[in-house]
Amino acid sequence: MEGLYTDEQIFIPIISDYGFKATFGNEENTLFLRKALQALIKSHIPIKEVKFDKNTFEGITQDSRSSIFDLACTDENGNHFIVEMQYGDAPNFAQRMKFYSFHKFNAMVKKGKFDYSILEKIYCVGILANNINPYKHFHNVSNIRNEQGELIDNQMTFVTVELDKFVLQEIECQTDLQKLIYTMKTIHTVTQPTQFPQFWNEEWLKVAIDELDSRKMTPDQKASLEILIARNAESVNKEKRQLQKMVANFLGLNLLTVEQIATSVGVSEDFVLSVQRQPPAI
Repeated sequence: MEGLYTDEQIFIPIISDYGFKATFGNEENTLFLRKALQALIKSHIPIKEVKFDKNTFEGITQDSRSSIFDLACTDENGNHFIVEMQYGDAPNFAQRMKFYSFHKFNAMVKKGKFDYSILEKIYCVGILANNINPYKHFHNVSNIRNEQGELIDNQMTFVTVELDKFVLQEIECQTDLQKLIYTMKTIHTVTQPTQFPQFWNEEWLKVAIDELDSRKMTPDQKASLEILIARNAESVNKEKRQLQKMVANFLGLNLLTVEQIATSVGVSEDFVLSVQRQPPAI
């Protein structure tokens, strides 16, 4: 996703590593993060404060699949938020969300909070460039429910946003959630201020957009961005080559279907087919 940014663009994509850290991970001004989290969990209660937590997930898993565990924070009421951006294929993303959430849950219990009725809430938010759910809605909030859809427990909440499914136009965006996702999908395509939607003048969005304005970056910031883009591009290419090799090995065995190979490797069926169409190495 870093490849979305070019020198000709004014705004850096939010859905890039740099853009995500500059907006959601802005520790000096958390207004955008707080409003975004409130919108993502569909809460009517404003989040007044957030404190960034140490990333306790580093080194736990090597299965990155072109993604990073972006941030963890806690609000003034003790609610925990885990936010991850995924810009590659993610067929097993739901399992990774459960892994993060249960790790946080276990950490709470180990600290002596054995009274389960007073455990703080955990919100695990996944923002994906591509689709993973077989539903048409771009935003899904999940809890433990019975077969009638009645809520059993909401101590742990899973939120997924699939950007590819969001098709609303500027004039149709009325809620903060819609404004947020519209901004995430389009900010890097804007070349003239006249293209700004009126709601981009709202303070919480202005805070984020200012951080993405490449014209306001210092030379050191621009250098850091260029280095990050180069590193990410090499990392993604290296991982892609490794996945292609794994898929090619499975195809060479001629034992599994395309769907089975995709599931085993953790890639899309289209990825497997693209490897299958490649001429054999000489």
